[in-house]
Amino acid sequence: MSREVKGSEGELPLPRPEEGTVLCVVKRIVGAGFLEVFCTDDETYMARIPGKMRRRVWIKERDVVLFLPWGTRDKKGEVVYRYERDEVRRLIDMGLMSEAMLEGV
Repeated sequence: MSREVKGSEGELPLPRPEEGTVLCVVKRIVGAGFLEVFCTDDETYMARIPGKMRRRVWIKERDVVLFLPWGTRDKKGEVVYRYERDEVRRLIDMGLMSEAMLEGV
């Protein structure tokens, strides 16, 4: 079997924040599948890692994630996607996220 090498023409589309989702940086790992995240709307939320991502996607502090708030008063929601390093660079180049946000956490 041959593996396909990622090139500029073979890149998958980058998941962008759409209506209802927000770009966030992981501040700390709380435990039991929960994270504390700081988002581009200058709010801190408690994020849950859904079951389909547990043990498949490893999330650590200072990772950039796509977050879906539940819209409740207790500021909770769940992680939709974790961005890789090169994807974070593309988000910064597109102007969707500032580099200061990564350093501020």
